[in-house]
Amino acid sequence: MSQKNLTVVARVKAKKGAEEDVRRVLSSLIKPTHQEPGCIDYVMHQGADDKSLFLFYENWISKEALDEHIRKPYIQAFIAKADDLLDGPLDITFWKKAKG
Repeated sequence: MSQKNLTVVARVKAKKGAEEDVRRVLSSLIKPTHQEPGCIDYVMHQGADDKSLFLFYENWISKEALDEHIRKPYIQAFIAKADDLLDGPLDITFWKKAKG
């Protein structure tokens, strides 16, 4: 999967009562991620009807840039806390721009 301009959609669900903690932790990832050279876009959304749902829409220059992002200490720290904060596993899908 070494294509250019990889899009990632990452979806998480906070445990009941942990919504604000999850929002705070996820928000803390935005600034350092935007500073990564491979990051094109990294946008967090929160569910309009269900405040426990969070979604990241991300664009990366390559799969390699995304892999480097995942190795960053702040991402690894979030992953280490995920079981305590999230209701289920991270739901991550990969996308590429369709020709048309």
